Amino acid sequence: MKDIKLLLVDDEEEFVKALAERLCLRDLSSRTAFSGEQALKFVSDSAPDIMVLDLKMPGTSGLEVLRLVKRRYPSIQIIVLTGHGNDLDEAEARAIGVFDYLRKPVDIEVLVARIRAAHEESRRGACLTAATFAEAGDLDGAKRILE
Repeated sequence: MKDIKLLLVDDEEEFVKALAERLCLRDLSSRTAFSGEQALKFVSDSAPDIMVLDLKMPGTSGLEVLRLVKRRYPSIQIIVLTGHGNDLDEAEARAIGVFDYLRKPVDIEVLVARIRAAHEESRRGACLTAATFAEAGDLDGAKRILE
């Protein structure tokens, strides 16, 4: 599924590089960001479909990235992947609108399945939005969304 625009965000550079390689072996290419600030810049320049996001990072935390992205780009599906989160963090992430919350270490096949499910959800949301535009008579807008 090379058509998925996937962003991996984690301050542990070796971990995120290894994860990107393992996902590539499963036909999922990705971009990487090593801080919350880099993630926000990437999102504003080229919004991904899916973001896999660590919570505990220096500077802008994963929860803050989650809040900002969901506020500005609600269609981006975000999967939290953290080794330091707790039940309160999970509850807060779910309240903000995270697609899923996973803990490290994660089975790579589970992560791949959740990325693909998030992509399907993203596509379903785009189709509903396009239908709304079409019903309102904005066929060009509907076409742009579907493209």
